[in-house]
Amino acid sequence: MTSAEGESARRLRIPLDEHTVMSLRAGDRVLLSGVLYAARDAAHRKMVEALRGGGRLPLDLHGQVIYYVGPTPAPPGRAVGAAGPTTSGRMDPYTPPLLQQGLRGMVGKGPRGPQVQEAMCRAHAVYFVVTGGAGALLARHIVEATVVAYPELGTEALRRLVVDDMPALVAVDAHGGNLFASGPQAFAAGSGSGVVA
Repeated sequence: MTSAEGESARRLRIPLDEHTVMSLRAGDRVLLSGVLYAARDAAHRKMVEALRGGGRLPLDLHGQVIYYVGPTPAPPGRAVGAAGPTTSGRMDPYTPPLLQQGLRGMVGKGPRGPQVQEAMCRAHAVYFVVTGGAGALLARHIVEATVVAYPELGTEALRRLVVDDMPALVAVDAHGGNLFASGPQAFAAGSGSGVVA
């Protein structure tokens, strides 16, 4: 697929392997297909509490990607309602322990803190951003949604999502590249490429 700017978007199949993640660079446009897991603050808190208590997670995180989203109820004919990203920084306190469990990628909006970026480099993980405010459009790329844990959390339950060609941008790569730092610098230098999302 080619974007409006003429840049080619790379199709990625998830779960992700280490080789794929290491080949990505901040600024790469991608189309995600396969299985994502939807989880927000409350589900992250429960997962990390389980780990700290010596318990098990409700899924094997190796190679998996978590989308920071709590989709609204599905209208007729759809897998989910609006499915826009929540602010990723709210998951920062919980992210390093999940990266240690094999989490390979995250999808959300906004920058990540330095500790998360360092943990991503150690774990060889990647952070994608999607456009905030486009939840209805992003939902069209979600073809299945199933609650897998924490149903008591309602829209914030841990869900298994099957996605097809969901457009995203690599914001932080496994090599320390960070579009939230390099994008404004490039824009200020006159290249015209800024941060999306």
